[in-house]
Amino acid sequence: MISIYMAQKKAYCSCIETVIPVRDALDVINGKWKLPIIISITIGNERFTDIQDSIPGITPKVLAKELKDLEQHKLIKRHIQDEYPVKILYKPEPYSVTLHPIIDALKAWGLNHRQKLFEK
Repeated sequence: MISIYMAQKKAYCSCIETVIPVRDALDVINGKWKLPIIISITIGNERFTDIQDSIPGITPKVLAKELKDLEQHKLIKRHIQDEYPVKILYKPEPYSVTLHPIIDALKAWGLNHRQKLFEK
């Protein structure tokens, strides 16, 4: 009886050890817009309007909020160029590179899932 309890406790701990970091990660990249914004900036869109134009359906208000959030999480950096007119550029932080394998895995899974759904 004790061994069953210990096995259940171990499984519970293992589950919690997985769930908590996954939830932490999802808190940062969750939502409709965060990954598309990161991808847009990573491929070279630096200006607000360029980022907005590259993501169909995103509003300026939502983009501004999401950019601030991504900056707080140290995934992007806001650069202000002191010239006239003032330019504000967004660049990926080196830390954002850690998301590339996740983005690649999500892309591969999404392509596979789309194919699975539309198989005849």
